Amino acid sequence: MPAKYLSDSSAFAVPLRHPAKTAIALAALLASVSAAAQQATPAPATTAPAATAPAPAPAPVTEQNQATADAPATVSVTTRRNANRIDRQVYDVKADPASSNDSVADTLNKVPSVAVDADGAVSLRGKSNVQIYVDGKPSAMMQGENRAAAISAIPAADLDSVEVINNPGAQFGNEGGGGPILNLVMRRERTPGGFGSVSANAGSKGRFNGNTFGSYTTGRISAQGGVFGRHDERNSTGETVRERIDPATGAVARSTQVSNSQTDTNFVGVNGTVSYNLGEKDVVAASLMAGGSDNEAVSSERYQGANFAGVPDSDYLRTGRREGSTRNYNFSTRYDHKGDAQGELFKLDLRLSGAKNEGDSRNATDYTVRPPNAQAANTRQDNLNQNRIADFTGDYELPGAHGTFRTGFKLARTSSVFDNAYLDVDAATLAERINTNRTNRFELDETTAALYTSYQWRINSAWSVQGGLRAEYTDVDMFQVTTNVRASNNYLDAIPSAFVTYGWSDDTTIRLNYAHRIRRPGAGDLNPFVIYVDEFNVSSGNPNLRPSDSDSLELGMETKLGKVDTTLRLYARRDTDLISERRFFLDNNVLLTTRENAGSNNSGGLEFSFGGKVTEKLSLNASGNLGYAEQTILGSASGDKRTATSINGRARIGYQLDRENQFQLMINAQGKTLLGEGYREPSTTADFNYRRQLSPALSLVVNVNDIFDSQKMDVITETDRLRQTSTRRFDGRTFSVGLNYRFGGPGQRPGGPGMRGPGGPGMAPGGFGGPGR
Repeated sequence: MPAKYLSDSSAFAVPLRHPAKTAIALAALLASVSAAAQQATPAPATTAPAATAPAPAPAPVTEQNQATADAPATVSVTTRRNANRIDRQVYDVKADPASSNDSVADTLNKVPSVAVDADGAVSLRGKSNVQIYVDGKPSAMMQGENRAAAISAIPAADLDSVEVINNPGAQFGNEGGGGPILNLVMRRERTPGGFGSVSANAGSKGRFNGNTFGSYTTGRISAQGGVFGRHDERNSTGETVRERIDPATGAVARSTQVSNSQTDTNFVGVNGTVSYNLGEKDVVAASLMAGGSDNEAVSSERYQGANFAGVPDSDYLRTGRREGSTRNYNFSTRYDHKGDAQGELFKLDLRLSGAKNEGDSRNATDYTVRPPNAQAANTRQDNLNQNRIADFTGDYELPGAHGTFRTGFKLARTSSVFDNAYLDVDAATLAERINTNRTNRFELDETTAALYTSYQWRINSAWSVQGGLRAEYTDVDMFQVTTNVRASNNYLDAIPSAFVTYGWSDDTTIRLNYAHRIRRPGAGDLNPFVIYVDEFNVSSGNPNLRPSDSDSLELGMETKLGKVDTTLRLYARRDTDLISERRFFLDNNVLLTTRENAGSNNSGGLEFSFGGKVTEKLSLNASGNLGYAEQTILGSASGDKRTATSINGRARIGYQLDRENQFQLMINAQGKTLLGEGYREPSTTADFNYRRQLSPALSLVVNVNDIFDSQKMDVITETDRLRQTSTRRFDGRTFSVGLNYRFGGPGQRPGGPGMRGPGGPGMAPGGFGGPGR
């Protein structure tokens, strides 16, 4: 049994990572703090910033992106437009006409180089280790199995912007993936008085959703919040052809699996924020986001297999019914204090978040040819996955005569539980008996303490440089309850980052940045016990996994070509000790999927985006990524590498027929994606949107998704012992019609085709009107 890996707790032990380098880095960190503190002499509060003062100007605490972890702030009630910053690209999503019907997953799928597949898996530039933050902080809602459900449920109307942070700076931790970050900046309204909106949508295949939003601001207090609900019905079909290869003789044993499923899901959620200005220098705020879902699924799978001699050794039909639920929450409290110096700010933020996923599956198997060692014909599985995070951070920012000094700390505790019960059901009496070989419980507690510092030096009106260093200590305690084995690991890492910005002209900015990141294995990666997906496919983690390191370098240019906002970015990335999926055959053609530190990955490419008005009525936005990847082939005795060149692209065409009518067409093409033991084939989809303004307050929205019924997922696996082709198809073309009504004060969201930045309508980063440095 896989539990044998736990017989000696020393198997978990991982030595301190790079002790010499860590000591040097910590010394550099302390030196950096000392030097920066000496340089960051506060500018007089009554003196206007000189020409060399840091940019951008401090942002108000109460503006829309107030909760972003490193955003400077002052206490006032003003707003400003989102703009690209030295370490990230900001995409204004408020003006997308489809936002009244879309989910957060739909919106993310429109951001350049971001892809969200039909299962809710998120990738950026072809990489899957993407972290999703909420208002600049990690949340249990956006980690593990719960993330797909959360981004599919939360309405896009609750978003203000999406920040893409390809190379995170020192203020960002490495929880939940350690890769690039997508930061969801939630909607904020601070205009005096009241404002509200209501949306309702109905679509094909039994889908419907609705959401409300309201805000009220008076005097020192501001409150806002919303309620949403969504019903989805999702169907899929799949076919897997598997060839097991005998490495000695080259003989092949072939098997097939044909499946179909139907899932009905109901989501409901609430969110709310209250903030209060204690005085001219202090603000306190509290926010709550909570939601849940209940789902029912029915499925059937037909399995047929043969041995190496071509003689059938398995043939059966498996039917199943599953009931599941998710519950999640994110509660935060915040205190902001403006110091005496201009732009000086101290922030404390405490966040408690949790996610709970439960499932009950019942399966019945009708054997035509019963395979060896087959289990009971009737079975039941109970699954519980639970994750809780307590996160306390402090951030301090002090602008000086020549730059801005930032420092902060983080204390976090993450607790995860995986509890899987497998029961055999007697066909005659329906009595249930626990299958001890397939039942297990695994617990993981992770404690993180971090300290960071950075200094942004405005050399002159054109040049700006920022350097940062983060020291992060992580302690991991693991408990395999089933076998009563405990073990622990700890890591101490120094994580540097650097950013350079050059304002070539009023319309052109050049950026160069670098970041080192750490991906630590999560609870699901470490749990060594085997979990049965079905009789052909099982999975387990690997308690001996080491963290993966990545180094990323990017050179970008943001400019204006006529009226068109244009961005070009060259990037390169190297991952070592890559955590990848590895597959092994067990008895009787059962495939075990586990995790392994396996080789390295080198990738790079050219990313571009441009957007603007072609004519007064026609707007065009396009983005793309020409990427190259090279990765060690898992399961290959020769240690060869697999390479792939892929082109990903998106085009959004908007047409404003008149003041009341606008149309939008979006085409999304995803290129070939390398996986540890194979690759994913390219795919292309197209969506259409129509919006009619029925009155100043009421609008009609029509969406057609996957116009050409082309959405599918083809995954190819090729190793020395396995060739497998897996194809999944989903609902295909869907329709929806919705109404959106706005009432109250001036908090109405702007209309216009596409997601837009200041450059004009369509999908484009905000802040391209100037250097934005």
